[in-house]
Amino acid sequence: MDENIKIENINFKVPVSIVFMGTPEFAVPILDKLAKKYKIKAVVTQPDKPVGRSGKIIESPVKKWAMDNTVLVLQPTNLKEQYMDIISLQPTMIVTCAYGQIIPRELLVYPEYGCINVHASLLPKLRGGAPIHRAIMNGDTKTGITIMYMNPHLDEGDIISQKEIEIENIDTASTLHDKLSKLGSELLLKTMPSIINKTAIREEQDSSKSTYAFNITKEDEKIDFNKNCQTIYNQIRGLNSWPGAYAILKGKRVKIWESRISYDSYNGKLNGQITKIHSDGIGVKCQNGEIIITCLQPEGKKKMKAIDFYHGYQNKEQLLHAFFE
Repeated sequence: MDENIKIENINFKVPVSIVFMGTPEFAVPILDKLAKKYKIKAVVTQPDKPVGRSGKIIESPVKKWAMDNTVLVLQPTNLKEQYMDIISLQPTMIVTCAYGQIIPRELLVYPEYGCINVHASLLPKLRGGAPIHRAIMNGDTKTGITIMYMNPHLDEGDIISQKEIEIENIDTASTLHDKLSKLGSELLLKTMPSIINKTAIREEQDSSKSTYAFNITKEDEKIDFNKNCQTIYNQIRGLNSWPGAYAILKGKRVKIWESRISYDSYNGKLNGQITKIHSDGIGVKCQNGEIIITCLQPEGKKKMKAIDFYHGYQNKEQLLHAFFE
């Protein structure tokens, strides 16, 4: 070869090897689809934890996937102090999805292709840990998936791609969770080539338009029947299937899983008071009509149709004058 000939425009790509960081069921379809096309060196997930009264130790869904697929599992208790095990694997990309710990700067800047996050909202809307719940509870009519480069701040990194999805009026957090998980896996795979080729267009977020999806609190779970029908209906949908909205009936907690709205007027009834027994459930007065509870779960019992709860109630006449508090 002539030594004077210059070799130009040769793109020596660094092989793609990924460390995936995630914890809940939402992340599993995304990880699974990614693993069908790219090398997953390890998964990083939250430590096993005891659940329920029995204190049984439960492994995260992401860990279960990794064990089933013979992929190395790392479970640091404090990632800020235990990140070197990840760096020692020399990943060329880190992909995160609902991991549950802040990613230290040392990891953010290490991989050749960056640290990529799959987030279940149309950023900058609904930054934070509960975007699916909050989208429904807020009464939003659309949401989506954002693929983004991570930075040290909460969900504030540059956007690579987004895909919008409609929130139907019958969607619950559970159904929307499944739709967004599927959408996230598809969008990530579609976006990966531009990340690897370093042709991805980075769009800076407009923080003046940001909103926050704070984690669900105990206060979020209790229904206030002084509020309007739509707000209560959205709260019930937004907390189904976890952790569930509830009210107190006769001193006992009742989780309310499903409902519908009626705008019938019940003069003389007070908010929270049972209005009537419908063919499919129990009506409860609220600010501008009634919420008809169709599926509930009495304390210490399984979910049941609300009408079955009524038929099994010993003192039906007393129930008809009762209040959900």
